Amino acid sequence: MLLLTLVLAAGPMNTKPIEDELVKKFGEAQRVRVERGVRQVAALWRKDDGDLAAFAKDNFLVEPKELDDTFARFEANFEQLDGHLLEIGRELQKPTALDLGPLLKVDPYFAEFDPSAHLIEDLFNTKLGFVVLLNYPLTTLEQRLAAKDWSRAQWAQARLAGRFARRVPAEVQQQITSAQAAADLYIAEYNLWMHHVLSEKGERLFPRGKRLISHWNLRDELKANYADQGGLEKQRTLIKVMERIVTQSIPAAVINNPTVDWNPFANTVVAAAAGTIEDDAPKKVLPPSTKPEPEVRYKKLQANWASQKKADPFSPTAPTAIDRAFSLGAEMPEARVKELLESVLESPLVPQVAAQIEKKTGRKLEPTDLWFNGFLPRGAIAEPELDAKVRAKYPSAQAFAKDIPRILQGLGFPADRAKYLSERILVDPSRGAGHALQAARRGDFPHLRTRVEKEGMNYKGYNIAVHELGHNVEQVFSLYDIDHTLLAGVPNTAFTEAIAFVFQAKDLELLGLGKPDAESERLRVLNDFWMTWEIAGVALVDIEVWHWMYDHPKATPAQLRDATVEISKRTWNKYYAPVLGGKDTPLLGIYSHMISYPMYLFNYPLGHLIAFQIEEQVKKTGKIGPEIERMAKFGAVTPDAWMVNASGEPVSSGPLLRATEAALKK
Repeated sequence: MLLLTLVLAAGPMNTKPIEDELVKKFGEAQRVRVERGVRQVAALWRKDDGDLAAFAKDNFLVEPKELDDTFARFEANFEQLDGHLLEIGRELQKPTALDLGPLLKVDPYFAEFDPSAHLIEDLFNTKLGFVVLLNYPLTTLEQRLAAKDWSRAQWAQARLAGRFARRVPAEVQQQITSAQAAADLYIAEYNLWMHHVLSEKGERLFPRGKRLISHWNLRDELKANYADQGGLEKQRTLIKVMERIVTQSIPAAVINNPTVDWNPFANTVVAAAAGTIEDDAPKKVLPPSTKPEPEVRYKKLQANWASQKKADPFSPTAPTAIDRAFSLGAEMPEARVKELLESVLESPLVPQVAAQIEKKTGRKLEPTDLWFNGFLPRGAIAEPELDAKVRAKYPSAQAFAKDIPRILQGLGFPADRAKYLSERILVDPSRGAGHALQAARRGDFPHLRTRVEKEGMNYKGYNIAVHELGHNVEQVFSLYDIDHTLLAGVPNTAFTEAIAFVFQAKDLELLGLGKPDAESERLRVLNDFWMTWEIAGVALVDIEVWHWMYDHPKATPAQLRDATVEISKRTWNKYYAPVLGGKDTPLLGIYSHMISYPMYLFNYPLGHLIAFQIEEQVKKTGKIGPEIERMAKFGAVTPDAWMVNASGEPVSSGPLLRATEAALKK
């Protein structure tokens, strides 16, 4: 049992008579538990819930064995509830998430349906939620961060009670799910046919059939063009495309439409010649027009905010979506996260690393170099060569699935553990860029999703698949091998991203394209620093945009667009323009996560910092597999507790900064 007290407002009712009656019945030794439990219940009890005094008298548990047995019953039953409801949702979303052919009109409606939307409300209505609050302690973020000697059972009890810290009505939860599903589908279908995106001079730069989703594939295409002799012109074209998307000056007719040619510099649109149009062009396309896409991008963002805001009144300890993202989701205060990001953004190492990049490119840096990847071996290999190698190896999603045991052994997993993991990971062809979808009960399996074109998987799809495999491995270990399923997972999404980054960094090695030597290891450190610097500013933009929406609740989508552009420009001018030029570019607003994954982006720079700490620990043993297994099985404790167990120190930017400084001196 946790012997921690949590001071909660007693609410509108006077709970003292109930507390006194329970103490009289169960003894003075139970006073602390009685007062805490009754007040926790009273804070969320409604008039139509009935007689609180009678409920408390009937359901307050005293005997240690009964408390332990009741906890075990909740844990077992919640695994089944969570797991099966997740499976139902996954099946309903399959047509919109996977590349299974044209969508039916009903598919987006099924994707928006959340079978778990009523779960918490139903658990309160049946009094199960109140049984938990009456008998197990709620904890504050401060208490969890300060916990040094909690047992695993204490952590699991804290997670059990934490499920009932808020009582969000089912209709509000359903609106949140619907808004996110609609935004996700919008992003999943936001493709550009690059053969029809022209250079500033009106020339075709990209091969026929190349279809890129925003923003992931656009960014990865830009990275790939460092190995192309004429790559700079392509990169500048991609930058202009991204800027048009952020400012919503992109013509609606060019989105997912290979029947028109678009010059993003002049912003002109003409009909494509018949011989240039791809055979698999969508049936429904818009005619040539420069009419911009309406503020759809910002309508989706605003809809996500509006749905999250409806949950605010039911979250007294975290009254905004921003608060919930940090204190309930990340379990790290916003101020600390921003401090970590700014320690990288403002580091004096930035111009020193930039000078290394200038030597490699032989030119003055520009906004394209935000995504410089020439530190890594793949930056020197042309994209067509990588695509050909990957397509030959993985003509289908299932071909990748069959190769997972070999991949995992290449990462240092023993053969038996590689087999164990591969039997619990399913691979699907994604309609969007790709993602990993966890399981929530033992007996169900995580799904790895990545894009597979009709010619087979290309390098972008493979690179994403290796990243998602890292998520899936963590998801298997932190569910199937955990001691308490209430602790399944990791502290926050930054940690699973960190593990995925560790896997992704080995993608070329797993393709048989060489192992790192001392110099490539030095360059890897510089690459990690540059990637963290890049995404840290994007994360700050995301956070500030959400603050702006709360500060301007009556804003129109057009005003949100203008504010996002302004915030992106201001952040760029402060941190990036001194290094990359391009004053007033809105480039930092391009990330699709801003639209479809509310308040998520800060997890990426945190993930890079954590990934570096994990990699440093892995280097001590030389084996990724056993170390990842040891770390992942620690489960969903607080970030610093997890990291201390993993590497011996809390989450910090220090290891990355120190290693970068050393790499620059070598």
